[in-house]
Amino acid sequence: MKNTINISATLVVLIFSMFCFHSCFQDDALDNLSETLIVRHKNADMPAYIYGNGSEKVFLVTLHGGPGGLGLGFRSKMFKEQIEKQCAVVYFDQRGSGMSQGGYSEEDINIDIMAEDILALVKVIKHKYGNDCRFILLGHSWGGALGTATLLKDQNEFLGWIEVDGAHNPAGAYLEYIANFERMANEQIALGNSEAYWESVKELILQVDDTVYNDDDFFRMNIEAFEAEKTLRRDAVINSGDDDVEIFFDYNIFTALWNTITIQDIFAEQGLFREINYTSRLSEITIPSLFLWGKYDMVVPATFGQEAFDNIGTTYKKLVIFERSGHSPMNTESDLFAQEVIAFIEANK
Repeated sequence: MKNTINISATLVVLIFSMFCFHSCFQDDALDNLSETLIVRHKNADMPAYIYGNGSEKVFLVTLHGGPGGLGLGFRSKMFKEQIEKQCAVVYFDQRGSGMSQGGYSEEDINIDIMAEDILALVKVIKHKYGNDCRFILLGHSWGGALGTATLLKDQNEFLGWIEVDGAHNPAGAYLEYIANFERMANEQIALGNSEAYWESVKELILQVDDTVYNDDDFFRMNIEAFEAEKTLRRDAVINSGDDDVEIFFDYNIFTALWNTITIQDIFAEQGLFREINYTSRLSEITIPSLFLWGKYDMVVPATFGQEAFDNIGTTYKKLVIFERSGHSPMNTESDLFAQEVIAFIEANK
């Protein structure tokens, strides 16, 4: 009887030790994640590329721009060397973008279903790494619209929201483009910067109908916004940026390009940019929020950063304007960007 008790006790200790070893092994394995998960939702298969330190099970879910951008387009040297050391970063190819695939129809491509995709992504990560996983959502440009739509569906899954030059109000961009082009053109001409170019911009906006939304005029101004930022870079008004994202071998360029063209055509036909305006509903979002905007953003002007800050429904909020940046401060003032993102994660994890 005595021997039986001793053997049983030994087995208990052995099993407990094995359990502890397995648990420690799992935690250690999360220290340096490098995995790709596939999210299957409503006839779409969407890759989620996960890198970084998941030891605390804090995941920063990034939503790329576009529509039709690339999830790994975010993964610059700054993300690799700074943010991924603090948490696990999820680079997600949205429905109809990057390497996503599926047998879905055009009716299955809309912002409502795409917001559901993000919540499905959260479930997949929890299934893989445990229900104790915690999430912070970050959306850039179009990702600002998608992130807002996601939070309005279910913000309880997220510890915080980071909007980076985000398009939470595409419908408001039409008139703001006109006003912002005029402001910027007058300012740069007064400084003697690229005067001929900015005079041509003033001519362009004079041709835009400011009394009724016109798709052709909107897309002309959207394209011109990127040209304007190129001019601002040449004149050293904004920093040139860190173009160090290496994604060539991660994507089949033909698949990614086909996805981009297709989804942009679909959203243009749906009238996405003249219909979506979440400003009046921002008060429903009550989780901690951080707004990061380039002062010289011509694509989604800084006016929208102030608009988001003023209307968000949380008392824990911060707006940071990057003085040497346009539409992508993560590239043009990367160290400051990382500092703000990491501080926000540390404060809210």
